Amino acid sequence: MQPKGIEIENVSSGSLAEQSGLRNKDILLSVNSHPLQDVIDFMFYKNSEKLDIEFRRKGNKDKIQITTDNKTELGLHFLPLRVNTCKNNCIFCFVKQLPKGLRKTLYVKDEDYRLSFLYGNYITFSNMDNKDKKRIAEQRLSPLYISVHTTNKSLRNKMLGNPKASDIMKEMKFLSDNKIRMHLQIVLCPGYNDGKELRNTINDIYRFYPYASSIAVVPVGLTMHRKFPLDPVTKEHAIKAIEIVENFQKRFIKKHGDPIVYCADEMYIKADTAFPKLKDYGVFPQIENGVGMVPVFINQTKKIKIPETVSHKKKFLTFTGTSFYPFLKKFTDRLEEKENIHINTVEIANNFFGRSVTVTGLLTGRDVIKALHEKTDSYKILIIPDVVLKEGEDIFLDNVSLGDIEEATGLKTVKTDSSPQGLIDAISGIQRHEE
Repeated sequence: MQPKGIEIENVSSGSLAEQSGLRNKDILLSVNSHPLQDVIDFMFYKNSEKLDIEFRRKGNKDKIQITTDNKTELGLHFLPLRVNTCKNNCIFCFVKQLPKGLRKTLYVKDEDYRLSFLYGNYITFSNMDNKDKKRIAEQRLSPLYISVHTTNKSLRNKMLGNPKASDIMKEMKFLSDNKIRMHLQIVLCPGYNDGKELRNTINDIYRFYPYASSIAVVPVGLTMHRKFPLDPVTKEHAIKAIEIVENFQKRFIKKHGDPIVYCADEMYIKADTAFPKLKDYGVFPQIENGVGMVPVFINQTKKIKIPETVSHKKKFLTFTGTSFYPFLKKFTDRLEEKENIHINTVEIANNFFGRSVTVTGLLTGRDVIKALHEKTDSYKILIIPDVVLKEGEDIFLDNVSLGDIEEATGLKTVKTDSSPQGLIDAISGIQRHEE
């Protein structure tokens, strides 16, 4: 069978690829005689000083050779992968808890080991075949991010809504035997995988350490649109989960100097208890999964640099979700008290998904507009955290744009990265722009 190849979306100007004659929309078929099925193949086979590339352009095949030092980027950008989708019917699936009318891409349930390797997406191994696993081992696709939830096979299959799901213990053994590192998550669902089941799961995963490199225990996220009856993680549940995790951490640190298992920030917020010390998060292996984000933010607030260009006259407005509000408000209050920088932080409840959804990243444009109604007097600028916007685009989950926000509120919008210094730099940038 002839390789389908991978299509070039863009060739960087002046790059080695452009100099070799490659162009946008060319389809790469092979590198050094190795057929290409996706960008991972290209990443794996391109590590050579001389690359013999076969490609197709407008139906005609051709060949080129590129000489590289393995340090200079080739300048090739490919079309996105065609995603393998999930066939599970998880009791806690967030996609199935979404209302209608959002961006189409939000309803895609990906279950693709390639996205796990490239971007840290979590997979369950439920649609993997032997060919896929062989490729993972041969091309050293490490680390992978895996949703375990429980190592009890019958319970896991019930939680995944998939009686044919494979035994995750066997899958982890395969990865460990092939020296593939794993970052694993347990979505905690009260009455299913908490308590004794949680302890057993952590113990079972630990058998594969150090290839089972980290474990995150994350409270289940529930919207008001869910159809499957599921109990939320309460303060009591969170306290018990933290206790279990801390007992394992003490044991693991004593033996390995590595906590291995962590609770997500939201667990501590639900438990209304202090976060661990920053040093207790190790190298922050699952910070993108909400493990250590808030403690890092708090620590960064102590190290901010205030540029001379920051305005002490203007008044700025910003917002955040209910779980992060106390931490951001404490920071902005301090800025006003000690630095004379006026930022009003508005707490926004999530009416779109339900009040139980408290993270900032799931706020919609409609809820922002509604919450800011009658709170914009004496303000001209609204600072918007980038976590509420689609990456690379200025639109919220519900397709409300920054332009829509400006029109509805009468405020100029300024986007910033969600860090203390990002907030300060945004304000400084506004001042420079207006001078």
